[in-house]
Amino acid sequence: MKIDAAVVREESGPFEIETVELEEPRAGEVRVRVVGAGICHTDLSVRDQLLPTPLPAVLGHEGAGVVEAVGEDVTKVEPGDHVVLTFTYDDACEQCRDGQVALCENVMEMNFGGQRLSDGSTPLRDEDGEELSGMFFGQSSFATHAIATEENAVPVDDDVPLAMLGPLGCGIQTGAGGVINVLDPQAGASIVVFGAGSVGLSGVMAADVKGCTDIVAVDPLAPRRETARDLGATHAIDPTAVEDVEGAIRDHLGGGAEYTLETAGVAQVLRQAVDCLGHGGTCGVIGAPPMGTEVGLDVNDMLLGRTVTGITEGNANPDLFIPDLIDLYRRGKFPFDELVTFYDFDEIERAVADQEAGEVIKPVLRVGEP
Repeated sequence: MKIDAAVVREESGPFEIETVELEEPRAGEVRVRVVGAGICHTDLSVRDQLLPTPLPAVLGHEGAGVVEAVGEDVTKVEPGDHVVLTFTYDDACEQCRDGQVALCENVMEMNFGGQRLSDGSTPLRDEDGEELSGMFFGQSSFATHAIATEENAVPVDDDVPLAMLGPLGCGIQTGAGGVINVLDPQAGASIVVFGAGSVGLSGVMAADVKGCTDIVAVDPLAPRRETARDLGATHAIDPTAVEDVEGAIRDHLGGGAEYTLETAGVAQVLRQAVDCLGHGGTCGVIGAPPMGTEVGLDVNDMLLGRTVTGITEGNANPDLFIPDLIDLYRRGKFPFDELVTFYDFDEIERAVADQEAGEVIKPVLRVGEP
């Protein structure tokens, strides 16, 4: 079928809406009419070829929409269901069998390869018949319609606005899951979140849900520090206004932090996040710098019980965690809608520019009607 999709054809090139051809869903796949799609930093990293998805490509990995058709053997969803599209996984490797689907052994190939793992095919072609990288994160949702898999289509109730739910599939799930699923701070704990974008602010909200009493947000942008305070941060630090970020944190907390969350994807910031930990503290690493980036740590400091742990997609099982986050939202405990700014689909380039300028936190494209 013919659909409209935002295609990136060259490194750092624009997202241009084109008419393309989408295959029918195969066995185990579903076709989703996209209602909303969040724009994530990962989409822009691929656009700039800092991550390995081949171009030309249709990106987008925070989609939400309505199931239109299902392939053979699909039982989890049916036409008419509302779904959030998240990362995909093979559901067969040892990690998946252990319930750690975010750590799937084929996670890179299946989410960044731009093609089906089974046979290297793609469901997308342009009007000249050229193949386009598709199935990005199992969806390629910068389009009016997307082919997803049964695994990464998460059914949700229809009582919450569908267009805004897409970011739950990646950025919001990642930040919240990093705190709730991985760090798991106890009530009364201290946590420092480095970076107050959508991932970091989701971590701030999750820390508030968990009952942390000291929640420090570190970000150079004043509006984001203010948003962090509105969403539960008890203190905010401008890293450009102090000479010693770690010292400022220790002074505020009266010692090292029990937990830190690094979401900026900058090696220097990760070092700060580790260095401001107290003895026995844990740093969760979410921010993804360019491939091959390394960071140096003081080994003797690490011997004092400090832990550094990597986090992918909040180490979440999306079928369970995304409905949990929606339930927290219904109860007024996780107001992620405050992060969202909507744009029409044909405004994708303006949405990207506003995000890169720091003018919005989580741009979401309105692609179709619910």
